[in-house]
Amino acid sequence: MQNTLDGLVGAALAEDAGQGDITTLATVPADARCEAQLVAKQAGVLSGMEAFQRTFELLDADVRDWNARFDGERFEEGDLLATFSAKTRATLTGERVGMNFVQHLSGIATLTAAFVAALEGLPCRILDTRKTTPLLRRLERAAVAHGGGTNHRFNLGDGILIKDNHIVAAGGVKRAVKAARAGAHHMMRVEVEVTTLEGFMEAVRGGAEIVLLDNMDLTTMEQAVESRNKYAPDTVLEASGNATLDRVRAIAETGVDFISVGALTHSAPAADLSLRIANA
Repeated sequence: MQNTLDGLVGAALAEDAGQGDITTLATVPADARCEAQLVAKQAGVLSGMEAFQRTFELLDADVRDWNARFDGERFEEGDLLATFSAKTRATLTGERVGMNFVQHLSGIATLTAAFVAALEGLPCRILDTRKTTPLLRRLERAAVAHGGGTNHRFNLGDGILIKDNHIVAAGGVKRAVKAARAGAHHMMRVEVEVTTLEGFMEAVRGGAEIVLLDNMDLTTMEQAVESRNKYAPDTVLEASGNATLDRVRAIAETGVDFISVGALTHSAPAADLSLRIANA
């Protein structure tokens, strides 16, 4: 994982400072050192601290006296999230890249925590999706976990999920499930996405162990749960589509087991954090 993280951070640094930080080189003495503070300007949940720290380490900032909160910790406006001393040039050169990582990932963790809190007292769990920033999936999934969410399949080789286009290409739900089951090992479950109650029943009869109820209204979702409880009690139900903070508890109250929320990773606002420095 370290090599993967260093590759991501290194690529981000090359994008931002590959031709040199001409402003910093012109204005900051080469031997200057600074004291740095990462400060919260809002409440939230922390994520991305390793990427933040590695940004400065990869710039040979000679980071000393590192003291930081841990990923998954909640913070309030005004809290100090990290303090350290380092070379001033490297700190300024890496500031934007390091902040991009920690603000983006803390934003995901913070939004996830809000969704999880909305389901307090209910057995339903919040899932992420594959709607992630290219190449940042591991970090974004970790941020979801830091916020209290649960990770869905990591990639296309991590689980069988038959979606609408697969059903069309296979010639129907039953054919798609049968083919998937034939190609799967005995430990892998088959999930099918459906949009109607009829599709749900067809998926269950076809042998799907997990059914994804996509963009169903609450009434239809309740009917699917009732049918599951009556005819296929071991079938796991996942809901997706229009799972906003205002609506997510009502979805969970239908009795589904999971709710997948693409917005956790594709629409989370960056956490409002600030890096402040002072001459050492």
